[in-house]
Amino acid sequence: MLLGKKRKLGRKIEDINTGEKLQLTEKIEDKDLLLYLGLTNDSNPLYIQHDFASQTVFEKPVVPTIMLAGIISSAISKYLPGPGTYIKEQRLRFIKPVYHYATIEFLLEVTEVDVKANEVTVRVEATDDKGNLAVEGTILANPPQMVNQLTTQAMDNF
Repeated sequence: MLLGKKRKLGRKIEDINTGEKLQLTEKIEDKDLLLYLGLTNDSNPLYIQHDFASQTVFEKPVVPTIMLAGIISSAISKYLPGPGTYIKEQRLRFIKPVYHYATIEFLLEVTEVDVKANEVTVRVEATDDKGNLAVEGTILANPPQMVNQLTTQAMDNF
């Protein structure tokens, strides 16, 4: 059960440095697409119908861009800066389509750390299995920041 467990928070702004990088690889599987489509009730034929997609410029079904954005958001939440992070802004360009069963390499790099505003800027690039750039952009995020330790400690066992 996820709700009842206390989890370690990600790093605070003071512990993050410009130039830090995270690289991860994701393979887009049928189960991922089905979960997305079921969760959002998005029945765009471009995502799931091979017959339809074959008649478009894409030639075959594509991965919804919001799924790729979700992978990026998850990487921010899990690793850089980590749990407790809030994403304030994302600017992503989807340069080329990503197809079902693709393996995508994501590279995230901290390009700016603003301690006073408790903000980090993370540059994002994603390339397909042929090395072609598929997604690029930036994420502006607030690392975890505890305002009142006493309240936090008092609520741990709530």
